[in-house]
Amino acid sequence: MSELDKGPKGILRSGWTARVDEYAIAGAWACGDDVFVVGDATGSVYGFNGKSGAALWTERDTHGDGLLALAVHPNGATVATGGQDGCVHIRDARSGTLERTLDLGDGWVENLAWSHDGTALAASSGRKVFVDRGPSSDRWATDDHPSTVSAVVWSGAEELATASYSRVSFFDTQSGELQQKLEWKGSLVSMVLSPDGDIVACGSQDNSVHFWRRSTGKDSMMSGYPLKPATLSFDGTGTFLATGGSQSPVIWSFKGDGPEGTEPGVLELHAAPITELSFSRRGLRLASGDRDGAVVVWGVRDDGSGSPIGAALVYNLVESLSWRSDGRGLVALDAGGNVTSWRVKD
Repeated sequence: MSELDKGPKGILRSGWTARVDEYAIAGAWACGDDVFVVGDATGSVYGFNGKSGAALWTERDTHGDGLLALAVHPNGATVATGGQDGCVHIRDARSGTLERTLDLGDGWVENLAWSHDGTALAASSGRKVFVDRGPSSDRWATDDHPSTVSAVVWSGAEELATASYSRVSFFDTQSGELQQKLEWKGSLVSMVLSPDGDIVACGSQDNSVHFWRRSTGKDSMMSGYPLKPATLSFDGTGTFLATGGSQSPVIWSFKGDGPEGTEPGVLELHAAPITELSFSRRGLRLASGDRDGAVVVWGVRDDGSGSPIGAALVYNLVESLSWRSDGRGLVALDAGGNVTSWRVKD
């Protein structure tokens, strides 16, 4: 993709760029897309103007040995970060002002997720997951999982899904009860749920994708990946699942009786393994990034196939891709600490 050195192609148009001090770990849009928040490997957190990229605020070394997770509240006004210091910091996303700190002990805080209504924050630390509902409420915690928790996703207003070695667990966060356990003999490294919460898909250490349908109890496996599928993304309808694990995004269709017995769409253009996948909230547009810094936007068709409709190059391995809520902007974070934004044509 050497032609991309000359600038973005197709529907991508040059936007703003910024830098952070180290490897850019995580980022997200906040404040109605007016602010873009980034956390880096030094444990620092930054707020940038979502339109110009101008620096709004910086909180350096806020997580000691390093930041690992970042999540913006559903209302966009608050951002939570977690790191190797065992703490969660909750800040005002527009000013960076620290509002509250949760001390979860000695374990690393590797995953954060706000509930859909924003009333609770789930954080994983080691083998436990904690659910916090604010300073006036008791903090609830799960029993130890079989291994370090690899993913945390809210599946409903009061139901939380967690992934660890050999299983996906569903908890009622009001009662603390374990409601359902989906078992698979292997280390689960990634997890996504369909928008309706029925389909659970996990990437496994054995280079496969395993999925379950909660409504029927049926499960299946897609194997043959050369690498572990560490990145997964559902489209907004829950019809298409994009999976990493190779140098080409693979898209499985859940239409009808699929994906069992069907051939997936294989999107071929990248020359290096996929590191990040993200469907836009609007339409069937998928953004993919790879180890060499290539970013491609695909137009996905109804059968799961697709064509590249935009492409660009960043400076290092693509760590994160974040669509603006209206689908008209895309931001990439890379391992060199670069923050690159593009405007996206309709």
